[in-house]
Amino acid sequence: MLVLCSVTGSPSHGRAVLPFARALGDAGHRVVVACPPDVAGVFDGAPVVVEPVLPTMADAAGHLGPVLARLGGPAALATLTPAEATTALLPTLFAGPQVTGSARALLALVRAHGVPDLVLRDGGETAGFLVAEHLGVPCVAAPSGAGNVLAPHVVADALTERREELGFAVPDDPAALHRWGRLDCMPQQFSLAEPQVAPARAFRQDDQVTRGETVPGWVAALPGNRPLILAGLGTAMPAMAGRAQRRAPVDPHAALRTVAEAASRLDAEVVLSTGGLPVDDLDLPPHVHPASWVPQPLLLQVADLFLTHGGYNGIREAVRHGVPLAVLPQFGDQEHNAGRVAELGLGSHCAPDAAEIAATCTRLLSDDDVRARIRSAQRAMLALPPVEDAVGVLEDLAARRVAVLAA
Repeated sequence: MLVLCSVTGSPSHGRAVLPFARALGDAGHRVVVACPPDVAGVFDGAPVVVEPVLPTMADAAGHLGPVLARLGGPAALATLTPAEATTALLPTLFAGPQVTGSARALLALVRAHGVPDLVLRDGGETAGFLVAEHLGVPCVAAPSGAGNVLAPHVVADALTERREELGFAVPDDPAALHRWGRLDCMPQQFSLAEPQVAPARAFRQDDQVTRGETVPGWVAALPGNRPLILAGLGTAMPAMAGRAQRRAPVDPHAALRTVAEAASRLDAEVVLSTGGLPVDDLDLPPHVHPASWVPQPLLLQVADLFLTHGGYNGIREAVRHGVPLAVLPQFGDQEHNAGRVAELGLGSHCAPDAAEIAATCTRLLSDDDVRARIRSAQRAMLALPPVEDAVGVLEDLAARRVAVLAA
């Protein structure tokens, strides 16, 4: 069968789709991946055709300017509850005007490669959903943080605007964002999804999404008699730096500095993943080790704690390796994820204060209850079927042997 994958956002979004796209390709199916140019490298070496035709995260963030202005500027976001901020920003970020251009780009790929039997989309990428709906083919959302919070009613009106711009028919239920189902890598009892989001068919998180990675030698040389903490802000935050920062809902540089200051206060070895943001002007102590990039899943195999912004990928990778979480959310689904981590007993939600973050990390390093709970979540994840088993499930959906990818 022919599978069209549509990916938006940062490289982490591509890594969420990669294991399923790779499994489909390894099974002999033709897989075409449409993505932004800065995400294309995620699929290097995978048995897929990559078409870097979709807009970057910076391009999508550019459409937030009018929304932020109506709210009173980025500072006004601090006065909103997480639910209010989600309602205000997500329709534009994930179903705004850029989606119309993305859908047209996908239609051009359909003309070039043929009508797909299945569309597999990043959970926050809605152009693939609209094109699949228009073509009458099944569409499934891959594991995604955006997909966990993107309740159908939030983007229903915006998607109808996009349908009208594209000349697509509006279906009887324009809010049925998951009418064919969705995928996840978190066990159902530890799901991060909003209650309004459809249940998912879950498959086990891979040990290493990107194959062939190794831990840097300097990490191997760190003292083994001290706790090891991995700290970072993922790939989406650094993507907001530069020209997009004026329109972004958060300041990546300020967030990184808060994490670095917290790390400086800890009695542990801290690997600080900067995402390429500069830290040369910071006076970091010897126990804090900055790096522009690290192989996160590998480091989590040997880490005692993960200080994170709360992206979905990082959380599921930490659960896969039984690592407690200290979550400092920044934007999007991260505030919701931080709350779920605390509710599920997998770690703590951190306030944006360096001293409080450091105190939370210190407490978590010796919290046996949290460690026991994350071990339970890890075992539940290990009991899930491997990603390769998703191939048969998706084949059944594409062949219409089943009407929906049921949980």
